[in-house]
Amino acid sequence: MAGGGIDAGVILYSRDLLYYAGTVQPCVLLVTPKDFHLFVRRGYDFVINETWLDKGKLSNESRLEAVSGELKKWKVTEGSVGLELDAISAETYLKWRELLPGFNIVNVSPLILEQRKRKEPGEISVIREACGVIDAGHKQALEVLKGGITELELSAAVENAHRRAGHEGLTFIRRPDFSMGRGPVGSGASLYKVSGLVYSLTGTGLSASMPVGASLERIKKGEPVVVDIPVLYHGYHADQSRTYVIGKANPEIRSLFYSLRDICDYVISHLAEGVKCSEIYKLAWQRAWELGVVDYFQGLGNGRSSNFVAHGIGLEINEPPIVNEGNHSTIHTGYVLALDVHMMHPDHGAVKLEDTVLITDHGAEVLNISPRELFEVEP
Repeated sequence: MAGGGIDAGVILYSRDLLYYAGTVQPCVLLVTPKDFHLFVRRGYDFVINETWLDKGKLSNESRLEAVSGELKKWKVTEGSVGLELDAISAETYLKWRELLPGFNIVNVSPLILEQRKRKEPGEISVIREACGVIDAGHKQALEVLKGGITELELSAAVENAHRRAGHEGLTFIRRPDFSMGRGPVGSGASLYKVSGLVYSLTGTGLSASMPVGASLERIKKGEPVVVDIPVLYHGYHADQSRTYVIGKANPEIRSLFYSLRDICDYVISHLAEGVKCSEIYKLAWQRAWELGVVDYFQGLGNGRSSNFVAHGIGLEINEPPIVNEGNHSTIHTGYVLALDVHMMHPDHGAVKLEDTVLITDHGAEVLNISPRELFEVEP
């Protein structure tokens, strides 16, 4: 903050409060380069047991005016105050501008997200456990996937297995007015209908009100089925996509899938400390060209293609870094990425493979425990 010319930060967004204070109760975390204070607006009895912060730095205070009073006590009366401008409403912004008239309001989110990129050992441990939760859904998919089942029935069975294994029921994306239900699920022709809400395979959903996810279509023998339902476990996400077929997959689908896995393995082998995101993106497309599948890699139909191959994951499903052509930032040890790729062939169908990957001192480690195969299940 001091290096960025920010005199005070006001943290309001639940995921950032969880990161810095260990709670998502309604709070205001006031931070300066020299001090901090947590104002608990509601739920003090929860916060006192959840937070790791010094209890002398907490107050049971619902009045927002107390924040400006604390700044005056610290002799911080002018300068720049950072708010999470990508995560708060315009109404909230205007309220804080009124409360802090002597300050310039700036965006503190880039500093927060930069710090959150590198996961600490405790965070990595929870994400590992989340990958175990997501595997429970994969195992359930293998149990229930039979001819005649609807996409919705499959999705509900996977979701139920996730919940019973510890999934907290929601997922978070740092984007206002965005939701995709429990996650993309699609089969056959549904995989060609890609919603503009997500730069990936989506499924069609149940109605125009939520055009991402499972539909009421019955899954047919021999057609590819993609399940891409993330989980949230103790505040941290894991993501995974697996492709299934009832009966035997045709040779073209098998070829597409194993070319896709080859691209993933190639990318994973190059993920390491100091490599640029743009280099990883280029390597993925280069490998697709070498395998002769560049026309289908990351395709979204109508000449469109996904504009990334991986994204950070942690307190939110999609967080920095975004691994795309224009991001020249470097990858570091402790980053956790979701390698998120697919193939779409206009005649044979679509397949997807996604894994949660940790960057270590010795390269990249896939944290997911579900086998990275094309699953052919008995009809």
